[in-house]
Amino acid sequence: MLLPKRVKYRRVHRGRMTGKATRGNTVTYGEWGLQSTEPAWITSNQIEAARVAMTRYTKRGGKVWIKIFPDKPVTKKALGTRMGSGKGAPEYWIAVVKPERVMFEIGGVSEEVAKEALRLASHKLPVKCKIVKKETPVVTENGGE
Repeated sequence: MLLPKRVKYRRVHRGRMTGKATRGNTVTYGEWGLQSTEPAWITSNQIEAARVAMTRYTKRGGKVWIKIFPDKPVTKKALGTRMGSGKGAPEYWIAVVKPERVMFEIGGVSEEVAKEALRLASHKLPVKCKIVKKETPVVTENGGE
């Protein structure tokens, strides 16, 4: 299970998930990526389940990159506790994912294997996803101007 080694604050506000992802919205490391199409909180357990599904299907061939990290604690009060008396203790960790964020990447395997592995991983996640290919950079004749 992924979680930070140490944090500045033990409890954080819930925050908002408005707008599209401006960072991490392209495939950078592998050839294929799994891109979110809607906003969500993704728990460390869901990230791990998706990673296991991908590595199992590829039979540990190729390479998998996880481009999201659960660095936000979600708190929960104990069962049967009355209202008030402060905020609960951290229960689990989440990664805030906005639309168009590339969450996983895969490389070093064939196109069919990569697509199927990413499809299996998408079933473990609480968001609708699409499989995206790495774009080749456009090179012009006059030195990129």
